Amino acid sequence: MQIQAASYPEWRRFSKRIVVMKVMVNGRAEHYCTVNYGARGNVVRLIDQRLLPHQFKIVELRSFEQTAAAIRDMTVRGAGAIGATAAYGLAQGLRQFNGNDPFEFDQWTQHVYDTLKSTRPTAVDLVNAMNEVRARMQTGRTVVERKTLAVAAARAFAEEQVKQCRAIGEHGARLIRPGMRILTHCNAGWLAFVDVGSATAPFYVAQERGIKFHVFCDETRPRLQGAALTAWELYQQGISHQVIADNAAGHLMQRGEIDLVIVGSDRVVARTGEVANKIGTYTKAVLAGRHRIPFYVAIPLSTIDWGLPDGGQIPIEERDEEEVLGAWGAADNGRRLWVRTANPGSSARNPAFDVTPPELVTGIITPVGIFKPGELWGKRRKLGIQNAAK
Repeated sequence: MQIQAASYPEWRRFSKRIVVMKVMVNGRAEHYCTVNYGARGNVVRLIDQRLLPHQFKIVELRSFEQTAAAIRDMTVRGAGAIGATAAYGLAQGLRQFNGNDPFEFDQWTQHVYDTLKSTRPTAVDLVNAMNEVRARMQTGRTVVERKTLAVAAARAFAEEQVKQCRAIGEHGARLIRPGMRILTHCNAGWLAFVDVGSATAPFYVAQERGIKFHVFCDETRPRLQGAALTAWELYQQGISHQVIADNAAGHLMQRGEIDLVIVGSDRVVARTGEVANKIGTYTKAVLAGRHRIPFYVAIPLSTIDWGLPDGGQIPIEERDEEEVLGAWGAADNGRRLWVRTANPGSSARNPAFDVTPPELVTGIITPVGIFKPGELWGKRRKLGIQNAAK
């Protein structure tokens, strides 16, 4: 694996306080967050997830337009990481504003917000993160004060994400017993968040406690986040795992080789408990239900949608058909290339997410405990909503 990683003082200060995940860089284990912000140059820094597992590279984004493009093209992906990137991108965009007129600043704020919001429609963390930033900056009396508050709010969101993921791990680790074989789908690890991850958080806490278990990583077509990202994370962390074809999960369940399923989510509807996640999650939930295998969803609080009435209203992103018609990989010389695998001349459909009904979900692992899907709305005060409508 090729390494390109500069030393950023701001990144290190943030990392030393709350980060637990490490990457081997030049033979040394180094701390990295998936996303960070440099105030001095007004830059958002991301691990380029498109290049993993063959190359580890940090990119610098010097405008909110570049940050929006990075979210859209999946340089960064995953619910929490998208949320933190959008929060930093909003603060970054506000700092690009030149002037002191409050009305013009409000118009510019809406423009930056709308640009970032349009990048990935299914994940709700992105919107919730920016809404937090906008709410906190309103106490500022001047444009300068609001810019400063926006940066502080974005940092606070990112740090809170890590704390919540660690709490998810503490609650979820109770589900993992010695010798268990666990299935996960897509990547809901530290790459998908600022650090630690949601679905992987119980793995890392269980590992810290000395529990031995094995993870099956669905490859997760068409972008192969399970094979490329989750497997890379678990390898870096020294957790026993194997990559399986997406369609192999049912076979392993039928043979009694899977004991537990833990996945992440990009949006959970609070009123109904419906779960939107990477395409193929619904299929795994159906299979788990057929074989009476516990199926859990791990999420931070920012993934909960308190507004939508039901999962039918969730916007499902449809991505470029090229993702289905071929695949990215690395040649023997390390060069990254795309290869067409489908029949020339054929077209494709590429829905990126599906929605799993609550009756197929055993429990929702949150930072404040594990709940049945139907309990979320009734537990809204405990989940951080103080003034929710009835």
